[in-house]
Amino acid sequence: MAITAAQVKELRETTGAGMMDAKKALVETDGDMEAAIDWLRTKGLAKAAKKAGRTAAEGLVAVEVNGGKGVAVEVNSETDFVAKNADFQSMVAGIAKAALTVSDVEALKTAEVAGKSVDALITDKIATIGENMSLRRMASVEGDVVAAYVHNAAADGMGQIGVLVALKGGNEEFGKQVGMHIAAMNPQALNEAELDPAVVEKEKQVQIDIAKESGKPDAVIEKMIVGRMKKFMAEVTLVNQQFALDTDKTVAQAAADHGAEVVGFVRMQVGEGIEKEKEDFAAEVAKAAQG
Repeated sequence: MAITAAQVKELRETTGAGMMDAKKALVETDGDMEAAIDWLRTKGLAKAAKKAGRTAAEGLVAVEVNGGKGVAVEVNSETDFVAKNADFQSMVAGIAKAALTVSDVEALKTAEVAGKSVDALITDKIATIGENMSLRRMASVEGDVVAAYVHNAAADGMGQIGVLVALKGGNEEFGKQVGMHIAAMNPQALNEAELDPAVVEKEKQVQIDIAKESGKPDAVIEKMIVGRMKKFMAEVTLVNQQFALDTDKTVAQAAADHGAEVVGFVRMQVGEGIEKEKEDFAAEVAKAAQG
């Protein structure tokens, strides 16, 4: 019998299986939904559904560079223990390499790694490793020189923080030094022009309110605001920050000394922005005792 897209969609939502696996299950069972679910279960492909609702806030960031392009990807798991798993690390490395060939995370989900789409590969790993996992995001940079730096590396090219630095001129060694600085100082933007205007306006208003509390004349307050906003820019924009490896210079000045200009960067940290679930062990024990 003909299998419809609606049937495939329903089975995917019920089991968490990949699209091709769901379609194959329906074909094998002549469109019988219950039989298809059982078929997926016997193949270990429906296990992912039970884990899909659990928070995955650990995992790895992997970086990959090829010529003048660099990519960073974040693949999450439920525990940091899985991040040390060789199979998980191998999967993440493959996903990072595939990311070099696409432009965004949605395209990456359908890219092929070892003969399977990234989505299907992750679903398989959920079933075999036993934790929820997800491809959360990717980012890329391009430049004359692209350098990568990984902080707290778990394996080659992957760890808790991944940094990419794109330079115009310069060399990879200096790029890695800038990467170390970015990992430590976590700038919000490359320069003032790339900083979110809403962030700038909010900080300016805060500084105006603080200055007004001093009771000083408006002319003095205006000068105070200029100075304080300059200091703010020096704290949050990469090129204006004091270079961690030579604090007498800004990053821009250090780059110029190396015949370079920093034209872009990515800093990606595992789990940033994800609200982690808090475990209440006492409640779990009480629940177990009651049941």
